[in-house]
Amino acid sequence: MPILTPLYRRFIALKKRGKILFVAVLLLGLWFVFCLPCPLFDVPYSTLVADRKGELLGARTASDGQWRFPPSDSVPDKYAECVIAFEDRHFRHHLGVNPLSMGRAIRQNIKARRVVSGGSTLTMQTVRLMRKNKRTYLEKIIEMILATRLECSHSKNRIIALYASHAPMGGNMVGIDAASWRYFGHSPSSLSWAEAATLAVLPNSPSMMHFGRNRQALTDKRNRLLKYLSDKKILGETDYALAVSEPLPAYPHALPQIAPHLVTRIFLQQPGSHALSTIDKGLQEQTDEVLSRWNAEFAQNGIFNMSALIVDLQSNEVLAYCGNVNFNRKTEANQVDIIQASRSTGSILKPLLYCAMQQEGSLLPIELLPDVPINLGGFAPKNFSLQYDGAVPANEALARSLNVPAVIALRRYGVQKFHQLLQKGGLTTLNKPAEHYGLSLILGGAEGKLWEVAEVYAEMVRSVNDYNASGGYFAPESFCLLKSEGKGDRKKTAEPLFQAGAAWLTLEALTNVNRPEEIDWQFIPSMRKVAWKTGTSYGFRDAWAIGVTPRYLVAVWTGNASGEGRPGLTGARTSAQVMFDLFNLLPATSWFQPPYGDLAEAVVCRESGCLRGINCPETSIDTLLVSPKAVRGSVCGYHKRVHVSDDGRFRVYEECAGNRGITPVAWFVLPPSQEWYFKQQHPNYRSLPPFSPECLAGASGQIMQFIYPFPNAAIKLTKQLDGSQGKVIFELAHRNSSVKVFWHLDEDYVGETSDIHQMAFSPAQGKHRVTVVDESGNSLAIGFRIE
Repeated sequence: MPILTPLYRRFIALKKRGKILFVAVLLLGLWFVFCLPCPLFDVPYSTLVADRKGELLGARTASDGQWRFPPSDSVPDKYAECVIAFEDRHFRHHLGVNPLSMGRAIRQNIKARRVVSGGSTLTMQTVRLMRKNKRTYLEKIIEMILATRLECSHSKNRIIALYASHAPMGGNMVGIDAASWRYFGHSPSSLSWAEAATLAVLPNSPSMMHFGRNRQALTDKRNRLLKYLSDKKILGETDYALAVSEPLPAYPHALPQIAPHLVTRIFLQQPGSHALSTIDKGLQEQTDEVLSRWNAEFAQNGIFNMSALIVDLQSNEVLAYCGNVNFNRKTEANQVDIIQASRSTGSILKPLLYCAMQQEGSLLPIELLPDVPINLGGFAPKNFSLQYDGAVPANEALARSLNVPAVIALRRYGVQKFHQLLQKGGLTTLNKPAEHYGLSLILGGAEGKLWEVAEVYAEMVRSVNDYNASGGYFAPESFCLLKSEGKGDRKKTAEPLFQAGAAWLTLEALTNVNRPEEIDWQFIPSMRKVAWKTGTSYGFRDAWAIGVTPRYLVAVWTGNASGEGRPGLTGARTSAQVMFDLFNLLPATSWFQPPYGDLAEAVVCRESGCLRGINCPETSIDTLLVSPKAVRGSVCGYHKRVHVSDDGRFRVYEECAGNRGITPVAWFVLPPSQEWYFKQQHPNYRSLPPFSPECLAGASGQIMQFIYPFPNAAIKLTKQLDGSQGKVIFELAHRNSSVKVFWHLDEDYVGETSDIHQMAFSPAQGKHRVTVVDESGNSLAIGFRIE
């Protein structure tokens, strides 16, 4: 036992040493496995945006100011051949470290008594670019270990791609992608042999890429590499001759600046990404050209900004995105992305109200809406033309963008309900309660973004297309800007924003848009069939135009980003013209098929547009497609059963007709104020005949109506240029315009009128009352206040 004790102790000591060695080897192995950082390169990258086919649209520098494109998985073959021949001819055959190169470097450094060669392989250089540490002997050993580890986990092609993406290329250029675009003006895939050789030798001396010096030294260095490739039969004689004769670039090339506002948007949302967008580069460039041409014309009127959006509604992808024009100018806010900016909506929301009312059956397509001067709690909207029709069919009021009928329609529908509909449709700019906007909501009292308003218009198109294709509806979707945003199966919904029938009726109404007071579109032969609408904000600050077909949507905004208004800045005169030019760039499409399953036939009165009433004559009856709920809509109350004399000259009653005879007829009757304006636009309109003298005592019905002012109006009189007190002009509508009307202000007789019933007053401050009496004894009074 005493003899075995020393041996046993030695065995125990060796066992402990073995464990320690095992642990050390295990730790070393684990370190080897996990020694590579993750990610390999902890550096910021430039933001790249490509079109739907991968062609570069634009880029933004990395956060450190470098042009460093995100790494690609491969490099062009020409560049791979050049860089391997120049940097590491045995790259394909070693495991990260080349002992022969290391030995040769040590021998050269000893002989020169300074570092003249590093002996680093491409893999080791990749590690050095990754670590960015100062060169020391210890660092060189670490690089060798990490290079071996890198070889174990990455393919040769991947390693050379990492090197190519992070090698310095002179100035603030990093990687062959950025250098290729900056120095040669195209992508790496199009590099010539001379260009590939130039980029291969640059990382060795990146400062040689200077457009004012070192050009001959860089050319000689490139040509030596090309000569080696030629000697190795990698490069043919002709290719070699062409390559060495190719000059170095004379100046740096600008990167593409296509859809710059979209590039900026993606840069802010996804910095450092390589985004594949849905943009069609060719269409984008054509769109830019159209906008630039129109902008040059509009700029003569002091209108400097414009934006446009083109969407493929079938795929929901944005094909062209022009946030503004002249991006590189910094004098007229050209870098503002108007597509995402909040602007006054003008009349662009009117079709949404029309569609909503069609959907709930509260308005029929050709139902008459009043079009007379109104004052609703101090809000007195006027039509753009400052003219009135008295009464106008709803679809015509929409097509002509009449303001007064739209306000009356909104009052009937409800501001709160319309406000909720717009918010449900995705308008994020409505951040105040409905009471804040009031009835002005339909005339531009709120703001909207071109992007969001266009999406709501797109929902009308989708509801018709989806219903016709599948008999159902799908949940709303946002436009796609990136290919990665493409969604899978769409979710069905039983509660669409717009139902197909109402949407189709709205789109049909919008095909007849006409603004003769601005441009008579019906006489432009190049116009395609498009459902479209314009909008002009108060003060001529914003001009909108949005048009749709079953396949495409085009939205245009024109104006000044500063908010400055300009005369003539209207939707029809500016944005609509641009919109139709953009539609001409797109393929022609078929038109919407009526969604008969979501429509119903209704018997309506052709004159009033309402459902047939009891007094409507057979000659005025028509059958119309309406939304299903509209079959319970408004019944015609305009046709009155009246009795006239046999010769039709007088209204009579049975007890007073006498020898004149009596004939019952159905007569289309408008209220006096509407009739007064209606007759000016419709000469065929027949006013009710007067009562016969024998029947005047029993006459009834509304004979007169004040057009202005409105009951209990507050009127402010301004002084004239000569200092005298201003006047207010009262206006009256009488069914018999030739009759004499006698005017009284308070208790005083003022005068009489006939034919045109207008009277000017200059009352004192305070409350007053005007009374009118016609020569038949009919009277009417109205109160008002002078402030």
